Amino acid sequence: MELSAIDVQGVVKRFGPSAALGPLTLSVRERSTLALIGPSGSGKSTLLRLVMGLVEPDEGVISVRGRVVRRSDAALRRKMGYVLQGGGLFPHLRAAENVTLVARTLRLPAERIALRLSELASLCRLAEAVLGRYPAELSGGQRQRVSLMRALMLDPEVLLLDEPLGALDPVTRSELQVDLRRIFDELGKTVLLVTHDLGEAAFFAHRVALLLDGRVVQEGTLAELESAPSSPFVSRFVQAHREGGANGVKR
Repeated sequence: MELSAIDVQGVVKRFGPSAALGPLTLSVRERSTLALIGPSGSGKSTLLRLVMGLVEPDEGVISVRGRVVRRSDAALRRKMGYVLQGGGLFPHLRAAENVTLVARTLRLPAERIALRLSELASLCRLAEAVLGRYPAELSGGQRQRVSLMRALMLDPEVLLLDEPLGALDPVTRSELQVDLRRIFDELGKTVLLVTHDLGEAAFFAHRVALLLDGRVVQEGTLAELESAPSSPFVSRFVQAHREGGANGVKR
């Protein structure tokens, strides 16, 4: 029986009188990547915030490796790495300080922090000289690499990425796509990735979950969505990406 690292069971999240998400059920297997795709407003980022424990569901249960996610459980959040579009770095801290902030707050040994920082710079292909710069002095690609290093600093069990490449130019985006997939493969982490781009989802993920109006309309491989769409919306979504040529989906 395959183990699930992330389980979302019957989750509903409301903002006001109507449900912004759900009811929704899905799971992510250990050491696999699931991509959440769908149009803007479909609930992808909300689901990621729920898994991270930044907000709590109004109904249902989310668990990470068998432990129920609660907003008050900071220890569980530290076992999850979170990467935002644009990096989400603190502008008053240098890159190295952003990466090591939580580790320093936890008062981990300075030697251990320095060694981990050097390891992550090598893994993420970021020159160590760049670590002394402030976020405003970094390129978009460098900011995303620093954000990924920060997410990986405590060696989390799960990675949550919210449109991590969405704000980058095409060349930088392509380079980071290759590097990210290499890192996923090398580290063997469980990854939940949000993207609006079907081609990017297929590049990274073992499976994709297509959301609409806060619900999963189909989950499976890209080939399954193409060959056996569950609804006219799925067909239109796939066809739009084919015609648009998004990141190699066009054929």
